[in-house]
Amino acid sequence: MPFMTELLPEGARVFVAGHRGLVGSAVVRRLTAEGHPVLVRTRADLDLRDTAATAAWLHQTRPDAVVLAAAKVGGIMANSTHPVQFLEDNLRIQLSVIAGAHAAGVQRLLFLGSSCIYPKFAPQPIREDALLTGPLEPTNEAYALAKIAGIVQVQSYRRQYGAAYISAMPTNLYGPGDNFDLATSHVLPALIRRFDEAARDGAPEVTLWGSGTPRREFLHVDDLAAACTLLLRGYDADEPVNVGCGEDLTIRELAETVADVVGYRGRIGWDTAKPDGTPRKLLDVSRLFALGWRPRIALRDGVAAVHEQWRAQAEGVERAAVAGAGGAAAAAGSEPDTGAEPAAAH
Repeated sequence: MPFMTELLPEGARVFVAGHRGLVGSAVVRRLTAEGHPVLVRTRADLDLRDTAATAAWLHQTRPDAVVLAAAKVGGIMANSTHPVQFLEDNLRIQLSVIAGAHAAGVQRLLFLGSSCIYPKFAPQPIREDALLTGPLEPTNEAYALAKIAGIVQVQSYRRQYGAAYISAMPTNLYGPGDNFDLATSHVLPALIRRFDEAARDGAPEVTLWGSGTPRREFLHVDDLAAACTLLLRGYDADEPVNVGCGEDLTIRELAETVADVVGYRGRIGWDTAKPDGTPRKLLDVSRLFALGWRPRIALRDGVAAVHEQWRAQAEGVERAAVAGAGGAAAAAGSEPDTGAEPAAAH
């Protein structure tokens, strides 16, 4: 397997697209810890869907490497409700960044896709060569097709221009900076929030989507970031690389683990009228393991840390609400006497 350690020299400047997201922020932390200057832009500063603006900024800054972690992501509900945005936004981002990087002379690029690119009924564990061997999971087909296009774009730049651009396909991720919005979040942070709120409200039962039987693999995003820097330093081949822990569990087992970690003692129900999604999705990570990488963060430990993050976030919102209510009450009780009649409420 091609592996050359000089591909990301010491001190190389790296542009991380999507630095505020779950993946991008972890990659920034890892690169910074390894001594690399990191370039970032907020969406207000640079909309990566704007091809001309992205190309101009990359030409101006000329980073040594790019990590393309920017993407529109979400769970089953979001993908099912807004397939156009998941398809078009991701295609535009990928086209802008990859083409702009090449035009600017960027020597190294890592495109981060998703394990949802693989067929719904792919043999398990899923090897990288399973791509395009069967139909996709319908609930996130638009997103998956956009990510497949990104892989093909990377491979095309390699074949036509000899660019040292590569792709990695992470499994389900979680960690610091996770999204707890129940309308758009992935399964693990959604479970953490729902069980935490149920525990605090004393709810006797939490009902979850599906049957609980699908099997999923979960990787802490800091482990992914370590894999990313390893690949940037030395992997150089057409084939994408799966990034996962090599172990899976059922959604029911995941729910029981999360409930136990957050202290929920009520019942867990299952709404089997809701879709399950792909029945199993375990990645074959032998290609990555052959490079010497291994995950370091156990699932239960990672869940406990993310639960602490959620509690801090929820308590911050609660404190702000209390402070806002108190401020409003104080203001109402100290209005100056202007001699005017009070306004009618509408």
